[in-house]
Amino acid sequence: PSALALSASTFAENAAGASIGTLSATDPDSGETFTYAIFGTDKDSFELDGTTLKLIDTVSADFEADSSYSITLTATDSADNTVSKDYTITVTDVNETPSAVALSASTFAENAAGASVGTLSATDPDSGETFTYSITGTDKDSFELSGTTLKLKDSVSADFETDASYSITVTATDSGSNTVSKDYTISVTDVNEAPSALALSATTFAENAAGATIGTLSATDPDS
Repeated sequence: PSALALSASTFAENAAGASIGTLSATDPDSGETFTYAIFGTDKDSFELDGTTLKLIDTVSADFEADSSYSITLTATDSADNTVSKDYTITVTDVNETPSAVALSASTFAENAAGASVGTLSATDPDSGETFTYSITGTDKDSFELSGTTLKLKDSVSADFETDASYSITVTATDSGSNTVSKDYTISVTDVNEAPSALALSATTFAENAAGATIGTLSATDPDS
């Protein structure tokens, strides 16, 4: 045979048993038939299905771990004459879904309008990925994002005694519009607040009574 050809030499990551291309050979003898074989460094990752080169069914490539494979293909004609060619089989990157979204803190103190809660981040198999974040859920209208910082809206101040927690869902979206979401309970921490009032039950007493009792003191405080 004078030449060996492979119709394609790239395939996408994350597809177990992916087909790569079709093998063919050129031979001066008309009507010649061929058998094909795989050798080389990464031969154990591949197999032949007829004249189709493919990954073994149990193998799925990961672009981030290994973006290319090296093999040698050989065509043998009916008289055991051979031709071989080295190939670099290239893995193409697929924009994968983020694997996690995280919030650095999920508590904040009451009575602080526009309080910052924590910083958002996301984990993604694709290196150098960028993200946008959004807030949904029951209490979404109390929060906003300042860059990657989750915070109360400037007009909102939490009151521990009224509502000690908020429920939201945070979603991270990568550059390929793949998303990952996580539900969060944002907890309000109590601040010991100043008493709001002082009362004395009576302010009069009768003359001529040594050690007379006047009234009872009490105070009103936001803290239960």
